[in-house]
Amino acid sequence: MFRFAISTLVLALVASTHGEESAAYRIEHQTILTGKKGLHFTQSRTAIIAGTPQQVILTTQETELTGAHGYRDMLHVFSEDLGRAWKTPVHIENLRRARQADGYDIVIGDVCPQWHAKTGVVLATGKTFNFRDGKTEDRARERVSYTVYDPKTQAWSGLNIVQLPEKDREGRPMLEANAGCHQRFDLENGEILLPIRYRKDPKTRQYTTIVARCGFDGKTLTYKEHGSELTTGDAGGRGLYEPSVAGIDGSYFVTMRADKSAFVARSKDGINYEPIVEWRYDDGQVLGSYNTQQHWVTHSDGLYLVYTRRGANNDHVFRHRAPLFIAQVDLEKLCVLRKTEQVLMPETGVDLGNFGVMDLNPQETWVVTSEASFPKDRLDEANRVLLARIHWAKPNETATAKLGSSK
Repeated sequence: MFRFAISTLVLALVASTHGEESAAYRIEHQTILTGKKGLHFTQSRTAIIAGTPQQVILTTQETELTGAHGYRDMLHVFSEDLGRAWKTPVHIENLRRARQADGYDIVIGDVCPQWHAKTGVVLATGKTFNFRDGKTEDRARERVSYTVYDPKTQAWSGLNIVQLPEKDREGRPMLEANAGCHQRFDLENGEILLPIRYRKDPKTRQYTTIVARCGFDGKTLTYKEHGSELTTGDAGGRGLYEPSVAGIDGSYFVTMRADKSAFVARSKDGINYEPIVEWRYDDGQVLGSYNTQQHWVTHSDGLYLVYTRRGANNDHVFRHRAPLFIAQVDLEKLCVLRKTEQVLMPETGVDLGNFGVMDLNPQETWVVTSEASFPKDRLDEANRVLLARIHWAKPNETATAKLGSSK
């Protein structure tokens, strides 16, 4: 078992959408894994496994240090004490990168695991990475992929592909569809709101985001329908991609990465969305998040956004992908409440932008990330898989929390 030191707790106050202090949380930092020479752990995310004892599973991927997408084998790591100790990382044999008959290496990647309560399994969705002759990435072969972990058999299903329509609602082809680095939302009936991005035009790399309503029976993930097809229309950019969905108070929200900024849209049914809005603070200033994913934290008192941005004395960090920030969202105005912004995970000069969120229980939320994009003079360093625990204060603890507020 691996055991790791826990960092000092950071206390933060959270303001409500009405500008009054409504809740508090404290942040606890922990290192889960440390990489090995020549390979880094990347795209590390966690999922709860209900039962007795309750377990947490972390999926991660070994990645070469040269190039942007040197993804290799998938591994998993388990904890049976809610993350205080972790077992040894194990390769998932039927998810190893493998050579196909046509000469391509294929492997699942950008994986996002999440417990599916209706069927009692972990459904992990992502994309396929395809390498011609094991070397050259071929984006044209990307597909929405998934794999299923069944705690009863303690085994993964292997790589599966979601069958999507050949054409979208405009009659355009759905090219290079993938569901990597996202956040899905599970409905009470077991259906899934799965965010996906794809290309309409083979001549331009501009992505369109949809949210697909899918069925899932514990083994097979089935596309049923999608609604709005969202993009920026920016001729010089790559459109909208790496979307994440959250649901709260009968409404749904999707946040989307773009090359030069970040955007959000709202929906009443989860698939048909209002026009996109650029992420801003409540004072009107652009948030400054760009070319990086954002994800949601949902709590009983509101919806929060986790993101990276410019303007934090972080020009030395690749694409300003650290520190990670957290702030509450005004659900009516679709903006970030500036006074609630806190550093969730501090920067150390490396990229923290590929991360995931997990609800451990009503009192605790996890954000897990992997250090990446090391400067050349630090490439020999082992990277770390990091955990930020958000401990939510109970209502009667808020007054005590104010005494130690960092505000």
